[in-house]
Amino acid sequence: MAYTTLISAADLAEHVFASNWVVLDCRHDLANPDFGRQAFAEGHIPNAQFATLDTDLAGEKFGADKAFRGRHPLPDRTKFIATLRRWGIDDDTQVVAYDAHGGMFAARLWWMLKWVGHDAVAVLDGGLPAWLAQGMFVSTETTSRMLGTLTDQASLVAVVGVDDVLKNLTACTRTVVDARAADRFRGENETIDPVGGHIPGAKNRFFKENLQADGRFKSADQLRSEFSELIGNPEQAIMQCGSGVTACHNLLALEVAGLPGAALYPGSWSEWCADPSRPVAQTV
Repeated sequence: MAYTTLISAADLAEHVFASNWVVLDCRHDLANPDFGRQAFAEGHIPNAQFATLDTDLAGEKFGADKAFRGRHPLPDRTKFIATLRRWGIDDDTQVVAYDAHGGMFAARLWWMLKWVGHDAVAVLDGGLPAWLAQGMFVSTETTSRMLGTLTDQASLVAVVGVDDVLKNLTACTRTVVDARAADRFRGENETIDPVGGHIPGAKNRFFKENLQADGRFKSADQLRSEFSELIGNPEQAIMQCGSGVTACHNLLALEVAGLPGAALYPGSWSEWCADPSRPVAQTV
C-alpha cells in the first residue's frame, strides 16, 4: 500500500530501513539558511537524507527574461529529477518527507514529487516531534544510496503562473487562498514582506490552521468542513503564500480532506509584489 498524503510515526518506524523507502529531512529556517543542515547533522530520523529548500527544492530566482520569479521558484524539472535520483528514488519508491515545523517545508517536497508524477510520497504527520514522542531514536550517521532511476511522468498537480492570477482579477472565476499569517496578509509585517498586503480578492487560510495542538493534521472531516466554507470547487482554487512553500501545506490539507484539484501559484506574493504595476490590497 502506498502512502500518498500522510504517514504516522509508528507506520514509518516499521519501514524506515526498507530498501524501497526514502526518507527526506526538510527542516529549514527562513531566517537562518544553515539551520536545517546543522539540525540534520545533530540528529535525524535513521536512514534519512537532507533536502535543502533553497537549492534542492527551488530554482533560479530570475528567469531567462530577467524577471524575478519569487524567492523559491520551482527548479528546472530535469534538474529536479536528477536530484531525486541522487537521493536513490525509483518509480516504485515510497518517499517520506518530514520537518519539525508541522509539515511547513515537507509539504513542498510532497507537492513537488506529485508535480513530476510520483504519487507514493507522504508527509510524516507531526514531523520529528511526533517521531520523538513515540520514543524513537535519532541518528547522526550519513546515508548513501545507489543512484535512482525515477522517470518524469505526467504531473499529478496543477500549476498557474502570474499571468493566470492577473487574468483572474477580471474574470473572478477562481478563488485565491493565501497561506501566510494574518498580519502578513494584512500588510502589517514589513520585516518579512517589505511590500505588504495581498492579491486583491484573495482569502486567508494560515497553514497552521490545518493542524491540531499537537502539530498533527486535523481530521479529514474537519478539514473538509473548514475548507468548504472557504472555497467552492477546489479545481477552481489557487493556493499561494509568500514564496510557494506553505501554500503546499494547504494543498496537502485539501488532499487529506478529499478535496483535490487546487492549483499552486509558485511565485506567490514574493513574485507578485516585485512588479509595482500589479495591484495590492491591504485590507481583509
